[in-house]
Amino acid sequence: MRRIDAILLALLLLLPFACERPYNARPAGPGTDRASLIFPDYQDVTIPYNIAPLNFYYTDPAASRFATTFSAGDVSVTLKGSEVVWKQKAWVKLLAAASGGDITVVSTWQSDGAPVTLQWAIHVSADPIDPYLTYRLIEPGFEVWDDLEIQERHLEDFETRVISDYRHTANKCMNCHIHAQGRGDLSMFYLRGEGGGAILNRNGTLRKLSLHDRNSDMISPTVYGEIHPEGRYGVFSTNVIIPAMHSAAGRRMEVYDTASDLCVADFDENRMLTFPETSREDTFETFPVFSADGHHVYYCTAQARPLPTELAQVRYSLVRIPFDSVTGTLGGPADTLWSAAAHNASACHPKASPDGRWLLFTVADYGTFPINHSECDLCLLDLQTGQAMDLSAVNANKSDTYHSWASTSKWFVFASKRGDGLFGKPYFSHVSADGTVTKPFLLPQRDPHFYDRMLRSFNVPDLGNAPVGFDAAEIGRIWKDVPAESFDRKIPQP
Repeated sequence: MRRIDAILLALLLLLPFACERPYNARPAGPGTDRASLIFPDYQDVTIPYNIAPLNFYYTDPAASRFATTFSAGDVSVTLKGSEVVWKQKAWVKLLAAASGGDITVVSTWQSDGAPVTLQWAIHVSADPIDPYLTYRLIEPGFEVWDDLEIQERHLEDFETRVISDYRHTANKCMNCHIHAQGRGDLSMFYLRGEGGGAILNRNGTLRKLSLHDRNSDMISPTVYGEIHPEGRYGVFSTNVIIPAMHSAAGRRMEVYDTASDLCVADFDENRMLTFPETSREDTFETFPVFSADGHHVYYCTAQARPLPTELAQVRYSLVRIPFDSVTGTLGGPADTLWSAAAHNASACHPKASPDGRWLLFTVADYGTFPINHSECDLCLLDLQTGQAMDLSAVNANKSDTYHSWASTSKWFVFASKRGDGLFGKPYFSHVSADGTVTKPFLLPQRDPHFYDRMLRSFNVPDLGNAPVGFDAAEIGRIWKDVPAESFDRKIPQP
């Protein structure tokens, strides 16, 4: 029943677009309404030399006799028709010829009986991208779920594996899979509900953990968090979260904290560590992540307010606090890196680049649920200078959030609702040594019309340098047969 309701909701939301021609429905780039020649829009994007074929189609149904010629070095390939679909070997040969340079593309077609020619380029970076991407596929509902899957996609081709799904877990809710600094052998996700727990993948060994001491005063099980680069510790928030529907036009759903603290999990000793500095009743603390060297924790914090009456006034600053990787303790006080009051906005989801240079986070008008804020943009902070970089080439006029770094720190991926405003899709951008970012490109698919037919969002795309090594059947066995390991709460002594 949940599935039927979610599909009907998606179809009703799509009705306003059903009568538009594809050519008129495709925005060309970030923040614009100009029609695009092709979809996905791969004009003048920068791609890694190890990416799957960029299949696309021409969006003007009135045009005809399309031919597209791709040239790089001594390689030239012409593909005919309104759908441009590559053979893998030919695409790999073209990328090898273009690595570190450009692919010149010449598009020709007939429009109203007259020939049209357009030349454009695809820039091919010599910096490779991590070859694996995980993401949760979820229908665009608000309070229900059905048929959830976490998939792992091989970015160099179109191979996809299901690493956890509804079939093996009695349709349980599951949260998104995250790698530690892009490592395929160090990752985690949550199975919620009866028989669930945090599924920790550490050096190829899977464990199911109950990251909550029910006999303590921890306000909830862990919600958001990240694994320390060395693998022994995890830092998490514990949140009492309330969903609410907006009555104002242009807003749909809000999710907000009524209480939130930080804690540290010791995976070796099965301990939950809490600290006075990050368990205060007068502040909210959420979205903790480790610095690249593991010596600090970045997180978002706001003054606690009565909710939901003052929801629009709740704005989170971005702060940093010391972390001792020997004892697993958080220090204090926290240093403010980005002030909500100074920017009159709210920071969410910080992610440190593995080389320690950058901090990528999202900025919305208020709150902690930016996926439903169309004004939500990505922000890149230079940790050497404290300056925010220009991301106008990346951000669009719809929600851009849920990002992660490649292990090389040269690429990041994020989920964007640009275009239809409903479904999140994974986009990739390159970052140079001086912080220059490139026009994002959409995850390639074998079928160029894939996204026209897809009625699920790609939630929290996360890059990995190796496959995770488990599959949905193994997760199902752990969910059914393996008890969750308990953790005891400890308050470190000064």
